[in-house]
Amino acid sequence: MRYSISHKWLIVAFFVMMPEGPICWNLHAEERTEIRIGVVNSVSGKESSTGNEIRWAYELASADINKKGGIFVKAFNRKLPVRLIIADDESDSAVAAKVTEKLIVNEKVDVILGAHPSNLAIPSCRMAERYKTYYHSTACFIPKWLENNFKYATNIFFDLEQAVNIPFEIWGSIAPDARPQRHALLMEDTPDGKFFGSYFKKAASEHGYEFLIDEALPGTRVYLPLLIKMKKEKIDSVLVFGNPADVITLVRQMKDIKLDLKYLHGWKGTWAAEFWKALEKDAQYVVCDGFWSEDYPYPGAKKLGILFYEKFNKHSVSVGLFYGICQILFEAIEKAGTLDSTGIRAAIANHEFSGTVMGDIKYDKRGVAIITGTAHQWWEGEQKWFYPFDQKAWRFRLMPPWNER
Repeated sequence: MRYSISHKWLIVAFFVMMPEGPICWNLHAEERTEIRIGVVNSVSGKESSTGNEIRWAYELASADINKKGGIFVKAFNRKLPVRLIIADDESDSAVAAKVTEKLIVNEKVDVILGAHPSNLAIPSCRMAERYKTYYHSTACFIPKWLENNFKYATNIFFDLEQAVNIPFEIWGSIAPDARPQRHALLMEDTPDGKFFGSYFKKAASEHGYEFLIDEALPGTRVYLPLLIKMKKEKIDSVLVFGNPADVITLVRQMKDIKLDLKYLHGWKGTWAAEFWKALEKDAQYVVCDGFWSEDYPYPGAKKLGILFYEKFNKHSVSVGLFYGICQILFEAIEKAGTLDSTGIRAAIANHEFSGTVMGDIKYDKRGVAIITGTAHQWWEGEQKWFYPFDQKAWRFRLMPPWNER
């Protein structure tokens, strides 16, 4: 059939003017049966201990929303269940980027839940940006993330300057005659470690402290030369950033040579439940960072902690953050009414989300939400939350010598 130019324009106008053309819209709705969410996760490799907790939180949040029938998406006029498609980044930054691309190109995911830590998240996020796919990120150092000026991603994590001040505030709360005096800084030999270390050194100077030993944490698993040096320097306090396997080995070798510390504070490597499982009583007194506590006075926080303990017979200071970002993502999809990446990001940036297991979370116009970094002390298999100091759940204790435990 031949049409005049005017007939063609009438047909185009008909479909353009219809906000939701009934024929095309219904066909589209029938084709769409689920929301496909890609997950970049450390199933294997040195970050797998933390990866296990992240994956559990993502899977539970998805199961919980699916029990309610899924997420209502206006564009399809119905609820759609969530399906997670998990890709193993093998704790390797290059692999993280590759599997992100596969999730987008081969698996046709709608959005991506991000990797952890920054050295995995940022390469993955860059790949998602290339394909203009929304990347829901967390636990990524905010200054490093902002350098990339991402347009299809958001990020939620603690403020780095607040986080690095925590140990100095803890030391300031200790009586001067008992306070640790000789400090060491051990940061893993990665871009994250170097970046984090620079912030610690700046904060130490501002608080009037210095690090007598400042070295990269080697990945050789043989720390005796470093520990012997620390013993000669009479180091009594260590700040360490590394993966769980390396920090576990470090503590074991500290005990072997009887390096007695008053204070050991770890980031990343000490908050995974596997840290206690591997060391048991030798992990006692160690301070770990955290993003959350089941003792938070927020809806669902206590229940989440109970569920994690029932499943794994251990506690967590992280799963609330990862469950919480799923709550935010699911609410944002419903608010956006679409699975379009631009629409979902617009529903998150510069918006507030109330009543999550992390409390009320507000993103700024850059797509950044800032939470408070916490400190917990290992005691009898639990991470006892004691910082910020405005809660009374636990009173911090200095480490006694190994032969007095």
